[in-house]
Amino acid sequence: MAEVLVYVDHVDGAVRKPTLELLTLARRIGEPVAVALGAGAENTAAALAEHGAVKVLTHDAAEYADYLVVPKVEALQAAYEAVSPAAVLVPSSAEGKEIAARLALRIGSGIITDAVDLEAGDEGPVATQSVFAASFTTKTRVATGTPVITVKPNSAAVEAAPAAGTVEALSVSFSDKATGTKVTGRTPRESTGRPELTEAAIVVSGGRGVNGAENFSIIEALADSLGAAVGASRAAVDAGWYPHTNQVGQTGKSVSPQLYIANGISGAIQHRAGMQTSKTIVAINKDPEAPIFDLVDYGVVGDLFDVVPQLTDEVKTRKG
Repeated sequence: MAEVLVYVDHVDGAVRKPTLELLTLARRIGEPVAVALGAGAENTAAALAEHGAVKVLTHDAAEYADYLVVPKVEALQAAYEAVSPAAVLVPSSAEGKEIAARLALRIGSGIITDAVDLEAGDEGPVATQSVFAASFTTKTRVATGTPVITVKPNSAAVEAAPAAGTVEALSVSFSDKATGTKVTGRTPRESTGRPELTEAAIVVSGGRGVNGAENFSIIEALADSLGAAVGASRAAVDAGWYPHTNQVGQTGKSVSPQLYIANGISGAIQHRAGMQTSKTIVAINKDPEAPIFDLVDYGVVGDLFDVVPQLTDEVKTRKG
C-alpha cells in the first residue's frame, strides 16, 4: 500500500488533535508516515503509533524555532523525497496552509486547501471541500503531481489504530533561504483554560445581540458549562466587545465543531461562511426572521438574556 505523509502539529512532543484526525484520514488512502519536527519530536512517536503511523520521521534543529516556516518546508520536502508518498496531508492552520503551498510549489504539485473529508479514488485521493461561503460542496482531486492537501480541524473523528510507529531520523540540509526570516521574540498567549477555537468540539458564539462587552460573561458561562470554546461575530469584534482572535467568519476563523451555538447572531453570509460546516447548529435570537434560522438544526426564538442563563443552569444540573 502507498505511503501518505502526515505533517505533525505538536507542542514540545504533545500531539495536537488535528494531527490525529489526519492519521485517521490518511489510513483511508494509504499507510501514514508522520513527520515530526522541532523540540520534542521524538516524544510524539507513542501517540502517533497509537493512531496508525507505521513510521515516524523526526528531526530537531534550532532553525525550526528561530526562523519562520521555510525550515519546516525544507524538512517536509526532504521527507517527500525520501518516501515518494501518494499524498501529503497538513493541518489547515494558517501556518499549515503556508507550509503546504510552499511545498506544492517546490515539488510541482497541485494543492487542495480546507478539505473537510478525504477518500480514495481511482486516480488519486478525492477531497471534499465546502466552497463559496459554504454554499456548495465539491469533490476535488489534484491532476498534477503528488496531492498536497490541508484538512480543517474536526473534519474526522479520531480513531485509534495501533501501528508500528518505527522512529527514524530524517536527514535535512537547510538552504540559505531557510534562515531568511528570523523570529526576534515571542509572547505567550494568555490561557483562558478553554479549548482552542478551531479545534473545539463545541463552540458558543455571541453577536450584536449580546449588546456589550460586559454581557459576554453570559456567553462564557454557557461555554464553560459545556467545556466549549467562545466565538464572536464580526459585529461583536468590530464593536470591541471581544478579541479578534475569537472571530468566527469569512474574515475570522473557520470552525467545524460537533455543536455550534449562535447567540444574538443574525446570520449574515460573512459569519455563515465560517461555521456552516458545523455538524449541529443551534441559534438563539429574538428576531424570528433572522437569516440564521434558515441554517440551523434547532432554533430558539427568544431573548438570549432569558434563554442562555436558563440553558447554562440546565446544563450544570444535568452534569451535576
